[in-house]
Amino acid sequence: MTAGLLLAAGAGSRMGRPKALVHDADGTSWLVRSLGVLRDGGCERVTVVLGAAADDAARLVPAGVPVVVAGDWATGMAASLRAGLAALDRAADRAADGADDGAADGAADGAADGAAGDAVVVHLVDLPDVTADVVRRVAAGAGPATLARASYDGVPGHPVVLGREHWAGVAAAAVGDAGAKPYLAAHDVALVECGDLARGHDVDSPPAVPGG
Repeated sequence: MTAGLLLAAGAGSRMGRPKALVHDADGTSWLVRSLGVLRDGGCERVTVVLGAAADDAARLVPAGVPVVVAGDWATGMAASLRAGLAALDRAADRAADGADDGAADGAADGAADGAAGDAVVVHLVDLPDVTADVVRRVAAGAGPATLARASYDGVPGHPVVLGREHWAGVAAAAVGDAGAKPYLAAHDVALVECGDLARGHDVDSPPAVPGG
């Protein structure tokens, strides 16, 4: 199973409000739209990481979607990434413990994999033109050893796919706003060209908001 991790914790200082609370011209919040992109792209379980205005943003999250609040979100994207990966690990541990109560070891392993996934697609809330087709293409064939990311006309971008074998290393190397970049720079990463599907540009200011 491939999970999804939506990072939506930033304050959006240049935007003037948290990007999770920005809405498209049709009234859809970026948070809800981004969730849909991950789900429609094949992610079976999506976890949302919030920070700034977490209470307001949490009201937009559909029922049943796991939410994690990164208490140190203001230190940069790395805090959100660490919080999200830790939540996935905890979900796997809980599933394994529950399965151990009344199942064989093989069943426990399967439950853990189902809760956290073999890989996770990390997506950002401020990429309005990235579609489910991009997620589907980048995540195709993902497994525990996968390291892959979208590229747009040769320029690396998001989403990024992290196989489960890499989660601990990514979390340990993540600092400030660099997110997974330090870890990815030190490892072989498959670049999946998606320039025919989207531009992959993040939106940081109100004039750049589609329909805004």
